Amino acid sequence: MAKPSAPIARDTMAYVLAGGRGSRLADLTERRAKPAVYFGGKARIIDFALSNALNSGIRRMGVATQYKAHSLIRHLQRGWNFLRPERNESFDILPASQRVSEYHWYQGTADAVFQNIDIIEGYGPEYMVILAGDHVYKMDYEQMLQQHVQAGADVTIGCLEVPRMQAREFGVMHVDAKARIVDFVEKPADPPAMPGNPDMALASMGLYVFNTRFLIEELKRDAADANSSHDFGKDIIPHIVKHGKAIAHRFSDSCIRAESEDEAYWRDVGTVDAYWEANIDLTDVIPKLDIYDRAWPLWSYSEVTPPAKFVHNEFNRRGSAVASLVSGGCIISGAAFQRSLVFTGVHAHSYAAVTEGVVLPYCEIGRNARLHKVVIDAHVTIPEGLIVGEDPVADAQRFYRTEKGVCLITQPMIDRLAL
Repeated sequence: MAKPSAPIARDTMAYVLAGGRGSRLADLTERRAKPAVYFGGKARIIDFALSNALNSGIRRMGVATQYKAHSLIRHLQRGWNFLRPERNESFDILPASQRVSEYHWYQGTADAVFQNIDIIEGYGPEYMVILAGDHVYKMDYEQMLQQHVQAGADVTIGCLEVPRMQAREFGVMHVDAKARIVDFVEKPADPPAMPGNPDMALASMGLYVFNTRFLIEELKRDAADANSSHDFGKDIIPHIVKHGKAIAHRFSDSCIRAESEDEAYWRDVGTVDAYWEANIDLTDVIPKLDIYDRAWPLWSYSEVTPPAKFVHNEFNRRGSAVASLVSGGCIISGAAFQRSLVFTGVHAHSYAAVTEGVVLPYCEIGRNARLHKVVIDAHVTIPEGLIVGEDPVADAQRFYRTEKGVCLITQPMIDRLAL
């Protein structure tokens, strides 16, 4: 089939599933959904999926929310309200609201789309891109849409190429030489290998392309099945693999890489360790993920803040940040940061020292505090003289400490120290 001349993205709606809690992030998701968790100094995790859609040329978007959605909805209202109906653009926030039944919220990922079929039909997109809102990556969805149309697929599934034994934690695609999926297995003990590459497997990204009409019919069929869990990965996709035409799209074929990026970067930052590591990686001289790429910008809500300020220049009392990212509105007052990522509005007082820290917005770090390998939740006040990262036993008693030694600090944890 000849390659379509016009961008398919203009006839596409992106639908982001952003209702998950992300319980492996522990207290970071106590007050917010995982897609609303801060990332990279200024953004939220969901901004990656939405920015990919916008940069790909998609101008109709919907976001389904459910778990503790207030901060997520507020962020979307502030940061993504620039799409205009008069330009045939749209942005819909779709909270679970018992629109189909007064007894049911969203019952699964497929049901989160099914309950909003009337809204989708009102826009009349020819294609749908179904996205997870909780992964960090840069991807041109137009390339995946092109493959979907050319292959005449019922569904095209975004897939990561991962070492075969690592694929045991994913849904894995068994494909033939033409990328057609012949089997879909969830977290298999012995994952099927990629054709011609016995050491690698294709793992699902939770990213799907459908013709809209076909998707709606499948959602209606699934909704009528009392035995279904109404989930894309568990129900919709296996049924299409068995009864229709499912095609695998390799992420490496459409990932966006700046000149400095040497790998197809995709991260599930679903644990405290993975979240800390992905943020700290941004402090490298040449990071694996380039958030400075102006050709593929990361769109987000950007607060109006004054520049970061560094004050005092005395021995042991010098405001400094080395190998670090420091956002607007910060005041580094005689404190020292090394290999840290500091979000908006942080105030660090004299003689404080932070190494390998991820400090979320509007924290205050007291004098003489020494913090190593920490994630500090937003609006936390670190008391004077607090030491974290030097005594594993004490850290585990006071804070959430991971197996890799990262300490997550929240305000309720700090409050308990005074009891």
